[in-house]
Amino acid sequence: MQPSSSNEMWEGWSTMSNQVYNNPKVNLLMKSRAVQYLNGHPVVALAVMLFCAMAAVPVGLFVLFALVTLVMSAVSFLFFEGFLLFVGAVSLTCVLIGVAFFSVVASSVVAAFYVAISTILNYYYPHLTKTEKEHDKDNGDKMTHNSTQ
Repeated sequence: MQPSSSNEMWEGWSTMSNQVYNNPKVNLLMKSRAVQYLNGHPVVALAVMLFCAMAAVPVGLFVLFALVTLVMSAVSFLFFEGFLLFVGAVSLTCVLIGVAFFSVVASSVVAAFYVAISTILNYYYPHLTKTEKEHDKDNGDKMTHNSTQ
């Protein structure tokens, strides 16, 4: 390394640190009791700095785990809800097909009974199913039939 480049680096570093220390927020922080205590006890400051640096990785991993778990549970909830809706829709479709089949069969059975019963009634009791005109005509025929005898 050349001495001029290290001097330039040192000057750049010192101007950057002066800008940071001259910031009013940093200046207010540097005047706090905790920072003044750490300035007076460098070993404790080193321990706090190491603790913060070493705790950042586990805390970051935990936050990452929590976020991934949250996203996965939301996505799996959506997939599970979609699956449940699919199962419900298939079940509803099966039930509606069964109801339609039952209604067709039941109406066919009722229609068959209706036809059978009406045929039996027409055969054994024809006077129950005749209209009024036919009934009057039959009565007139009987009267003429009775009078001719």
